[in-house]
Amino acid sequence: MTATVTALWRHPIKALGREEIDSAELTTGQTLPGDRLWAVAHERSAAQPGDWARCLNFIRAASAPELMAVTARSLDDGRIALSHPDRPDIALHPERDATALVDWVRPLIPEGRAQPVAVLPAPQTRGFTDSSTPSVSLGNLASHRVIEDRLGRDLSIHRWRCNLWIDGAAPWEEFDWIGRSLRIGTAEVSAYKRIERCLATAANPATGKRDADTLGALKSLGHQDFTIALQVTKPGRIARGDTVEIL
Repeated sequence: MTATVTALWRHPIKALGREEIDSAELTTGQTLPGDRLWAVAHERSAAQPGDWARCLNFIRAASAPELMAVTARSLDDGRIALSHPDRPDIALHPERDATALVDWVRPLIPEGRAQPVAVLPAPQTRGFTDSSTPSVSLGNLASHRVIEDRLGRDLSIHRWRCNLWIDGAAPWEEFDWIGRSLRIGTAEVSAYKRIERCLATAANPATGKRDADTLGALKSLGHQDFTIALQVTKPGRIARGDTVEIL
């Protein structure tokens, strides 16, 4: 197996956009730097500032598919530029401009769903990833192509909101890495679980509309999992073009 890193993506605000990066310095026991540093809590949330909380405490594309169409770009002054086909472009700092962020995202939340009320910072040592264990997600493009074939259409990789994409491995080979250590660039990671997927993946990142039965395609393969979670065990740099070595 000769797999290489094809792309790195981070999501500065949980559920709101993504941006590509060329490289990252991983730290033992932490998430990808700059990934999910903030999350928008809804009116039924029990989350507390600076504490990790489950995704059910925040607005998310599983219940608000329009969120999938948000794009994000970090600016040099610390603000994040957000865009959406149905909202005006905006640039803001998620904490300093929390009210503006809540107001901007509110029209994207369906009626009857818990409405956004506050912006919470993630703990200093990790982002608001869905796993209680600080993790970096890895996706295999060969597995993605299997889902495309099942559905008979091209699909954006952004439906999976993954951090690290690789190519060159066999379809679903990444599942065989669970319980094993990998070297990527100069960092080492432990693959510790498969990631079960939700309805968020049915929404098109270009439109925010549900238009693909991604969960049905997965279930036809006997599971509902796509991508795996990695825990950083040795710090180091990862970058596009790095090889993935099984230790």
